[in-house]
Amino acid sequence: MTKIAVFGSAFNPPSIGHRSVLESLGHFERVFLLPSIAHAWGKEMLDFPHRVELIQAFIEDLSLPNLECCTIEQELFQESAQAVTTFAVLSALQDKYPEAELTFVMGPDNFFNFSKFYNAQEIVKRWNVMACPEKVAVRSTDIRLALQQKQSIKHLTTERVCTILTENQYY
Repeated sequence: MTKIAVFGSAFNPPSIGHRSVLESLGHFERVFLLPSIAHAWGKEMLDFPHRVELIQAFIEDLSLPNLECCTIEQELFQESAQAVTTFAVLSALQDKYPEAELTFVMGPDNFFNFSKFYNAQEIVKRWNVMACPEKVAVRSTDIRLALQQKQSIKHLTTERVCTILTENQYY
């Protein structure tokens, strides 16, 4: 049975805080980095294709063999719903990988709000849920703020992500 970790995040943009979580998931055969297509609580985010591009660059920089970008939310998204639920994502992934053991991985910010997730109790019944705190306290907000203030972000994210963000003047 393949063990798959599903790490959902806005990745707005990917940070070394995200990296510190991913580095602790080496015991999974596959780790899906799952960018949210729309934020459940209405947070403004860089357009989805740009965040996917950043995640691909982030994965290249990290060189961890089990990382993959997963864009299933794009397939599931419907404008009327405004967001894709974790329950819908995990259900779709379980259908796609019926023999896999899925573990939903979340950072501490989502862990404290987990009871607000749609069908939270059913998620816990059907799949593993793992709260994985960042070992490095760098948030995407730190990167966006530094970019707005024209400060260096080299110490906040990976090289390729830094290049894309600065060359395209995102945020």
